[in-house]
Amino acid sequence: MRVLFVCTGNVHRSVLAECLLARRAPELTVSSAGTEARHVTGMDAATRSVLIRFGGSAEGFASRPLTADLVAGADLVLGMEREHREAAVRLEPVAMRRCFTLKEFLRLARGLQGDPPAPPEIVARVAAERGRVLAPPARADGFEDPWAKGYDVLLACAAELDEAVEQLCGVLGAGYARGAVRDISAQ
Repeated sequence: MRVLFVCTGNVHRSVLAECLLARRAPELTVSSAGTEARHVTGMDAATRSVLIRFGGSAEGFASRPLTADLVAGADLVLGMEREHREAAVRLEPVAMRRCFTLKEFLRLARGLQGDPPAPPEIVARVAAERGRVLAPPARADGFEDPWAKGYDVLLACAAELDEAVEQLCGVLGAGYARGAVRDISAQ
């Protein structure tokens, strides 16, 4: 299964989500992009520091802009906010049923009944849940952008993303058991 994470600059949120999921679920093909990103080799120093605290690796990372080809090539596109999901759909409208915010996907997946289907059927089942319940306010479906807000905000964002990635592994039936990627700084 190919999972694409999307944020604005492909500097913090989508990078963290990509690297944490890749570490936790190596059987998945995971990537990220930004709606306003540029091609830049290497990772932001603060993001790299936080990622290492959570057991991830920054090796080989390069930021890149979101393109229609990236969206078309993904089985699941997960934005950090609704505007990122909407940008992906604008680029590749036929991918609408595969585009969610990460929190939206997890929220809708909780409503599934019966045995969990295997990917990529899980994506179709989650998409079918849209419209069955009222959507929460946009802020509830997003992760705060830590850009220029300091290390503590970035660290809090990473902790929230780590928990969401853990839940995503459970939904997708992928990855390591609970606790495989944790903030190891407290140990």
